[in-house]
Amino acid sequence: MKIGLIGTGRIGAFHAATLQNVPGVTGLVVADADTARAVSLAESLGVQAAASVQEMYADGLDGVVITAATSAHAALIHQALDAGVPVFCEKPVALDVPGTIGVVERAQAGTVPVQIGFQRRFDVGYRAAREALLSGELGWLHTLRACTSDGTPPPAGYIPTSGGLFRDCSIHDFDILRWLTGREVVSVYAQGANRGASFFADGDDVDTCAALLRFDDDTLATVTATRYNGAGHDVRLEVCGSEGARFVGLDDRAPLPSAEPELSWRRSATPYATFMERFHDAYVTELGVFTEVAAGRAANPCSPAEALEALYVAEACERSRRTGEPVAVADVRAVAGAVEGAVGEAADGSGGTAPGA
Repeated sequence: MKIGLIGTGRIGAFHAATLQNVPGVTGLVVADADTARAVSLAESLGVQAAASVQEMYADGLDGVVITAATSAHAALIHQALDAGVPVFCEKPVALDVPGTIGVVERAQAGTVPVQIGFQRRFDVGYRAAREALLSGELGWLHTLRACTSDGTPPPAGYIPTSGGLFRDCSIHDFDILRWLTGREVVSVYAQGANRGASFFADGDDVDTCAALLRFDDDTLATVTATRYNGAGHDVRLEVCGSEGARFVGLDDRAPLPSAEPELSWRRSATPYATFMERFHDAYVTELGVFTEVAAGRAANPCSPAEALEALYVAEACERSRRTGEPVAVADVRAVAGAVEGAVGEAADGSGGTAPGA
């Protein structure tokens, strides 16, 4: 199996090295808008570099992994589908809801799989918590508490294109909560704050956020995130039920210095510094599954349609942050549908009035 990889930054370089060790992958070719960076990575790994994405497809591929800048995701997915090549793309699908809907509709209309990279679905802790819940061992759920805390903030230049803290960071929590519970979020109430560098506020973003989610069965969840967790990279989930609980992320490297004078356990390992350390094994498993999906031997574990549902929740949280009011997710979905309908009418000339007419 020959795999192409587009985007050779930090996560792209990690995925490229991982793919070299995935069973069945016999060839790897990398490409990047920065050709020199692609060549450098290819030389370090002993793989092929393409002068352009078009050249990469001309060589024939069995699958493509997209790790380019977020702003390029949707166009690159469409390009892969034009070429009839199975796609793995890191989240998000697109910068906004209309762009995401466009990919969803294109993927659903075709036969080529598009897998979106929500790696927590492949983490052993999250999977074990889901199995315990589905087995009935936890009873009925009453509370979920999720956190995603970066040890250090991203560079200032990343913020204007990130989509904001809810869409860029907490969306992982929104996706995993839907996946784990099998339920839909019906309403949110969210707040955000800036206590750190001014470039977050300058980019119309926040560096810390909190959201209260209500699911369609009245289960409540809290989701928090920050760019400034001095103790280390902290990603955890508490799944609390009437008969039991599971706590994801409480391993030896969890950055949880205790204020208690005595403990029955002691953390001796170095805390996680980045998301790539925290989810190393999940990323490896995820890419292995993608090769099976691309070969037609496995079902797609995360479609663009599921990514869209998580984005709706993120959009609702962003709207709530700005208005200071609770927001129904159905209202966000309705607005997105109305926008898509208007765009469709304008495109086919069946209705609507052009601006300024």
